[in-house]
Order: sequence, then C-alpha cells, then structure tokens
Amino acid sequence: MKRWMLYAALLLCLLLSGGCAGVEEGAIEEADEQTDRLQIGMSFDSFVIERWQRDRDIFVSTAKEMGAEVNVQNASGNLEEQVAQIEYFIDKEMDVIVIICIDSDSLADVVRKAKSEGIKVIAYDRLIKNSDVDLYISFDNEAVGEMMAQGIVNSGQDVKSVLMLGGPLADNNVSLVEKGFRRVMQEHQIEVLDAIHADGWKAELGGEYIYSHADVVSRADAIMCGNDDIATAVVRALSERRLAGKIGVVGQDADLAACQRIVQGTQIMTVYKPVEKLAQKAAECAIALGEGRDVETDSVIYDGSGLVPYVALEPISVYKDNMDDVIINSGFHLKEDVYLNMPELRMEKSETEAVED
Repeated sequence: MKRWMLYAALLLCLLLSGGCAGVEEGAIEEADEQTDRLQIGMSFDSFVIERWQRDRDIFVSTAKEMGAEVNVQNASGNLEEQVAQIEYFIDKEMDVIVIICIDSDSLADVVRKAKSEGIKVIAYDRLIKNSDVDLYISFDNEAVGEMMAQGIVNSGQDVKSVLMLGGPLADNNVSLVEKGFRRVMQEHQIEVLDAIHADGWKAELGGEYIYSHADVVSRADAIMCGNDDIATAVVRALSERRLAGKIGVVGQDADLAACQRIVQGTQIMTVYKPVEKLAQKAAECAIALGEGRDVETDSVIYDGSGLVPYVALEPISVYKDNMDDVIINSGFHLKEDVYLNMPELRMEKSETEAVED
C-alpha cells in the first residue's frame, strides 16, 4: 500500500510537470528502495538518564547498517505522550515498535493494539506488564541488585545498616533490583533502615532525603542508590555534611561521574551494563522479528498474565581495582575523563603499565 501511494504521488508530479521529460528514471527506484526498508519506531522514556543517549545511538546505527529505518521519539517522562507516540507508530504502519517504557503497568492496551495490527513489539530494558510483547530484552536485574549489595558487604567497612534510595516502582526493574539487594542484606543480617522511591527517576529526591532525614542518615553505614544519577545527588549532599567517603554509596549504570567518584573514593562501586551489546542485540532482534524470523531467547519471563520471550544480558560489577579493565579498555569512558580529578593516580597507572610492557 505504501509503495502504490508513492507511485501515485510520483505519477501526479509527472502529470503536473508536463510529462516525464524532466524526471530521472531513478526516482521510482529510489522511492521503491525506501519503502522496502524495514521501519522501526523507538519510543524512549526520556534522555535524562545518561545512558539512554548511548543506547539510542548504537541501536540506530546498528539498524541502519542492517538496512532499516528508525524513527526515534522522546516522551520526556510523560506517559500520555508515550502512548501518543506509540499510536503514531501504529498509524504509520511501522514493522516493529521498540519501547523504553515510563510505566510498566500502563501500556498494555496500546501494545495490544499494535500487535492486533500485525506490528511486532519489543520491551527494551523495562518489562511492559500484561501486554504479551514479542520480546523483552534487558539485563539480569536481580543480579544487579545482588552486585550492589555485595559491593557494600565487600567494602571492608563494618556495615550493619543501610538506606535504599531507589527509582520509581513504575519501572518494573526497580522491584527486581531491590529483590536481589534485600536478599543479600538478609543473608548478612544487615538492617534496611528506610527505603524510598524517586518518582520519575528524579535524582534530586535522593539529595533531598539526605538533607531532610539527618537522623536516619547518621545511623546508616551505606546507601544503595537506584542509579548513578541519584548517587550523584546523594554524594553531593553527603559532601556538604562532610560524610562523603564515610558512608558508602553504590549505584548502577557506570555514569562517568560515578566512575570518577569510585577512583576518588566517594563511591564504592557501580554496575556496568554493556549497553552497546544490549542495543546491538535489540536492533538485530527487531529486524529479525520485522522480517518474520524467529528470535532465539535465553528464557521466558512472566509479565503478569503470561510468559514472554526474554533475552537477559549479564551486568558487571565495577570497582576501583577493575575500572581500567572493564570501563576504559572497553572504550565506555576515556581514561583521561575517569581520572580527571585524580591526575596523579592516572600518571601512576600509566607508569605501571609502561613498566609491564
């Protein structure tokens, strides 16, 4: 249908221009090539979290290299806007829609509508509940929580109590991360003094908690932050109270600022999720589904109403000791950026590397 509409438009242009004398033969071929390309719609929660821009760039470049066109939309944290974007993709008859959802519980109806139109749907990084998506691709989120907890346990401090300053429960990953975290805390008999959830992943809510709950914070030996963005606000608030480095902080996403804090000693660890692998794999799966091919998955996951195919990638714990191996050698961040505030440590490492060579 799309191809014939373009043909009709080109024919109309020919008639209006007085014939075919001024039209190149390649025009129809070019239009035909464009309509034959797989069309992928991609709706992001927002780009507030540092990593999402990297996910977008890798997904788009991978898909384009494989011959697909990607239409990226940013919902800016607005659920109604994200629903409207998915409706737009349906109207545009996309072959595949990839969704980084704002709310795991609120997109089932529009996802089912897309599927009823024969459009394949992928839940990217965050599960969309009760929607029977064609594929869910993410990291092992319970493992992320376990790694954060283990980072606190292995910190060398005598940790007896912690705070949990997590992300919004509307994000299904949050409950999975917290499940893994609490399991390790219970195993080591570490008390969780309090737990909050930052609505919309607003990092400033983590900092506000530090300012407004001084009594609870003073009793905590460590703080689990839902991501490194929240950790940034938390460490900033702790610094003003001269507690940065005294109360251990852990996070996830391996943001540059978090990696800098780890080498400085104001954050214990972060969890690196190789987003380049996730985005590349997701693009490959999107194209396969769009072309009607099956996608092999590691397992299935229950979305609240049934089992959906699940591709789970493994996260990696990042500490000061393995920063170079995991983050710098992979090209995720540049060495000069990670050690920006610790030039003497960067020089020391460079000299050690030179001797080993």
